[in-house]
Amino acid sequence: MSRRGNCWDNSPMERLFRSLKTEWVPETGYSSLLVAKMDIGRYLMDYYNRQRPHRANGGISPLAAEEKLKTVSGIS
Repeated sequence: MSRRGNCWDNSPMERLFRSLKTEWVPETGYSSLLVAKMDIGRYLMDYYNRQRPHRANGGISPLAAEEKLKTVSGIS
């Protein structure tokens, strides 16, 4: 973590929430809390982690980058 007053601690989460708000959440909002939880959970666990390409990972998803790292490092 950085020193107090530095903004680097929050940048990954701010990026995630920006992507969530601009790519997924409907402009009109959700009809209920249950629908919102299910839809946002699907975005995070299915689309964001498994399908969406990330520039920081060379254009592959976080799950694919993790699997690639496991094969390169020999971790099972």
